[in-house]
Amino acid sequence: MAGRKRSGGRHGGRHGGKRREGWAEGRPDRPTARRGRSHQTPYWIYGQHAVAAACGNPARQILRLLCTDEAALPERAAQLELKPEIVDRRGLEELLPIESVHQGTAALVIPLANSNLEELLPEEERNGVVLVLDQISDPRNIGAILRSAAAFGAAGVIMQDRHAPPETGALAKAASGALETVPLIRVNNLSRALERLAGMGFWRHGLAMGEGPPLHEISLTGRVALVLGAEGEGLRPLTQRNCDSLVHLPMAAGMESLNVSATAAIALFLTYQALTSS
Repeated sequence: MAGRKRSGGRHGGRHGGKRREGWAEGRPDRPTARRGRSHQTPYWIYGQHAVAAACGNPARQILRLLCTDEAALPERAAQLELKPEIVDRRGLEELLPIESVHQGTAALVIPLANSNLEELLPEEERNGVVLVLDQISDPRNIGAILRSAAAFGAAGVIMQDRHAPPETGALAKAASGALETVPLIRVNNLSRALERLAGMGFWRHGLAMGEGPPLHEISLTGRVALVLGAEGEGLRPLTQRNCDSLVHLPMAAGMESLNVSATAAIALFLTYQALTSS
């Protein structure tokens, strides 16, 4: 395989009078990066795709389901024991972040339980891809990455809990339903998570601007972990050291970098292409 040799750690096979993001029923959700896997504070999901996906997820606990007269209630809502509440648009918007694109529907939900790293891929599955996010803090970027992960069959998205955004309506909206289908795994220590991935048979490729060979020139078969850093800062040195190789996405002169969610989408596509053709 092109790139660096395997690391030695590898073994074994708002403000004012209006309510903002995080407010529900007049109480603040106290958004914080340290949500933790046991955090149970409800929040609002909004938008047709996000709400429909939440209604269809057996693991999602829904406390309230709101819909305006003119909006179409998601078909999956009929499967719920919860009775939908019909509200006017102004009443709905009082509960949601300012300028939310809600499409007339919203659900008050409990955050999903954290998944286990070891449950990403069954032992018998030799091929698969996961994403590892190093201090990416914009919830819309996380949501967009989840959407791409769903589109290209990623088994999960891993991020460090301390430097990641909580599960919010903005994240769920950007994910367009993918929050309900792609496991979002929060870990205490990203370096240790990378070591565990190595023990599970994953090749860990860090995306670093101008570093190593182009991603499309290396082998992307088997179990693949794509590691992405925050825009501007990139991958931290310790994260880089826990990668088997550093790779980059070649681009035309005059453009140095892409938004991290765009980088993730391209890298996932290339990996999906390689895995499905092997």
